[in-house]
Formats: sequence, structure tokens, C-alpha cells
Amino acid sequence: MQRKQQIDAFGASVLVAFSALLGLNQVMIKIVNAGLQPVFQAGLRSFCAFFPVLLFAMLARKKLSISDGSFWPGMLAGLLFAIEFLIVFIGLDYTSVSRASVLFYTMPLWVALAAHFLLPGESLTSRRFLGILLAIVGVAVALLFKSGVVGEKVWLGDLLCLAGSFFWAAIALLARASKFSRARPEMQLLYQLGVSAPILLLASFWFGDLLREPDPLIWFIFSFQVLVVVAIGFLAWFWVLSIYPASDMAVFSFLAPVFGVFFGWLILDEIVGWNILLALILVSVGIALVNMPSAEGKTGGS
Repeated sequence: MQRKQQIDAFGASVLVAFSALLGLNQVMIKIVNAGLQPVFQAGLRSFCAFFPVLLFAMLARKKLSISDGSFWPGMLAGLLFAIEFLIVFIGLDYTSVSRASVLFYTMPLWVALAAHFLLPGESLTSRRFLGILLAIVGVAVALLFKSGVVGEKVWLGDLLCLAGSFFWAAIALLARASKFSRARPEMQLLYQLGVSAPILLLASFWFGDLLREPDPLIWFIFSFQVLVVVAIGFLAWFWVLSIYPASDMAVFSFLAPVFGVFFGWLILDEIVGWNILLALILVSVGIALVNMPSAEGKTGGS
């Protein structure tokens, strides 16, 4: 498909669907945690998803190479990916999906903040600074006020999910500032899945029994994560990224925490208190401000 200069109705619908899938993913992880130990779930998911992604890349004749300078950055990305998912999957054992979604999907904010100091030409504008400030206030509201939650270790789950967003941001920065960017999107995903799978599966032996109470529904939801969320979802994301301007697509990232809170309420019957609603508004507006294309970027195309 020919590359386009702006998001059209088809592109917007795909991005909304992908954001909904990300929000739903948090619910599925929490449900599967009831049947599989969190770290084991994360490692098994990476292991199982590696093969359909590899099969797709081979059938589509994508060029997969480790000799393009991306090998060591790819190994680092895989390690960061493993740490990110280890702490997020454990975090969802302790906190609600609503809280986790607000905190974890702040990733674009930390990318923008770090890029200001680390990447040339990525200085924060006043609009982006305001967006980050609003989101930080939103995170503070979510962390400090815990109306409607149950559990003594909610604070631990909250902090783990927030830390997970930092590792996710580190991967995004690595992809922009290193030779990792030379790898095709499919290869970038394969690096992360292939490296994280053995690390997480080995680490899972330090976190208790691998199986809790798995049943057919747990295995179905797990399989859905592997095939639809990781394999199809992220490959579709990379495909859309190859067609539409990244700056236009980034604006839709504020929808992920919105869908996360919505599905947590709808499926898990979570109580969404005033603090989460306020935090969600602040974080979503902050993400939108940070990712909103500038007037110069819109007139100049992409």
C-alpha cells in the first residue's frame, strides 16, 4: 500500500482498535495470572509468540538480519523487554487494571522527557512541557489516593507498573538512538521475544509454583494474547506505521489508558474512584499534548 501523508478513516479505525487491544491486554494478563504464575506467563507468552511472528516474516519474505549492526542493541532491547514484563506482570498481581493502565501507559511522556536531554532536535516545547507536567500530577493523584481499591500491596503493584513504563520508554529510545533502528520492525519484535523468553522462563523458577489454577478459559485467553495481541496486533501496528506518519499515529496513544480503565470496569467490575478518573484525564490530556504534531510538522508533511 502506498505511503500516505495523513491519517484517514481506515488508519484511524486500526489505531483505535489497537489501542482497545492494548487496554484489553491488561485485563487478560490479570485474568491469566490466576492460572499461571506472572513471570512464567510472561516468558511463555514471549516463547509462543516468537514462532508465529517468525513464520509471518518468512512467508512475507521480510529481510531478517543480525549482521546490520543491530545485534547488540537488539540483545539489550530484549533484556529491557524481559525486565519490563517481569515487573508489570507481577505488578498486576497486586494492583487493579485501572490503576495499572493509567501508570503503565505514561510511556510516551518519559520518552519525550528523556529525548529532551539525550536526542538532538528533541527539545521540549512549552506545550510538551505542560503535557508532561499534567501527566505527572495525574500519576501523583493515582499513587497518593487509593479510593475503591483492596489489598495491602497495591502500592507495590502501582510502583512496578510505573517502573515498567520506564523500561518501555528505554526500548523506544534505544530504537531511535542506536543501530537497533536498522532492523526491520519484525526483527525488532523477534529480538525482544527471543531474548526475553529464556530470561523470563528461567527467572520464573524463583517466583513460586509455575501453575496456579489453570483451566480451559485461562488457556484460551493466554492463546488469544499470543496470537492476537502480540503476533497479529503488533505486526499490524508495524504495518500501519509503514504507511502513515508516526507523528499522526502517536496522538492516538492517549486512548490506551482510557480503554484499560474501561475494560477493567466492564470485565473485572473494578471500582473506578474519583482519583482514577482524575488521573486518567490528566494523563490522557498530557499524552495528547506531548504527541500532538506541531503546525510546522503538519504543513511540511512526513
